[in-house]
Amino acid sequence: MLKTILVALDDSDIKDKVIETLQQLMVSEDTKVILSHVFPTLESQIEIPADRPLSATPALSYLQVEKQLQSYQAQLSVKSELEMVTGDPAEEIIRLANIYKADLIVIGSRGLTGMNRIVQGSVSGEVVEQAPCSVLVVKHK
Repeated sequence: MLKTILVALDDSDIKDKVIETLQQLMVSEDTKVILSHVFPTLESQIEIPADRPLSATPALSYLQVEKQLQSYQAQLSVKSELEMVTGDPAEEIIRLANIYKADLIVIGSRGLTGMNRIVQGSVSGEVVEQAPCSVLVVKHK
């Protein structure tokens, strides 16, 4: 049984699909969901990972992210908490998984391949490799 699920959301297009996938999981009413968002630091933005490419639109503000996470929280039928932290996305997701003793991490992936993935790296790939628990990677397709 999954007691704690950490859901890592960013400002990409796949966040709605991540929530949709979470809602399709068969979880008990005792399961707790942690909806998280990592605001990257300037250092972590220098090497932009493949899952978070630089866009023409500015990053979401703290209040926008909080409001969005609260709207997702309202859709859930289980206990949930919000976590908004600053740092390297992969490191912070893994840190939160350890703090909450997560049984599962749900994270999105843009599915970049080839040279882009090699050069830029991948947050979801790092999380899969280093996570202390199982990881469900939601693909864009």
